[in-house]
Amino acid sequence: MTGKYLTTFQRKLLQKNLAKPADDLPDNLRKRIEIMLYADEGKSQTEICQILKCSPATARTWIFKAQSGMAHQWQEHPRGRPAVIQERHLERLKELVTISPRELGECFDEWTGYSLSRRLAREFGIKVSKNHINRLLKQYNLAPSNISDSEDRLPQHQIERRISIQDLPLNKFL
Repeated sequence: MTGKYLTTFQRKLLQKNLAKPADDLPDNLRKRIEIMLYADEGKSQTEICQILKCSPATARTWIFKAQSGMAHQWQEHPRGRPAVIQERHLERLKELVTISPRELGECFDEWTGYSLSRRLAREFGIKVSKNHINRLLKQYNLAPSNISDSEDRLPQHQIERRISIQDLPLNKFL
């Protein structure tokens, strides 16, 4: 049997992997294979979406893979957003939390997720949110005494300069 897009080798490879038990092949990978096989049979994107209950974007991606002769790479296509944090960044984060910020020339005494995020941005040119930094700190049990519990804590000189909005006494203007 010859298909519309796949070579004999690709079709057999996909069919062999599709025959694996459900425990060995996650649903998202199974769906990729099925999309390419259906496309090879000549089914339209709309038909494939109806059969497999998948989004048009997913169907379009894997139909294009089949059309472009890349069906054998069904496992290689990454899923989700690529990770920004690499092992070297994690190692540096682990180092930073053991060092006082003042030793590195910072003007504060305690690390926060925000200050660690800014430090990694300066050193590596990567953008990592303070929330993600805090998740990493928790995940790797990196909570030394020089990490601030409160992101909202301000230095004393900034607290003194805060503007206070309050009701004015009525008798001063009458």
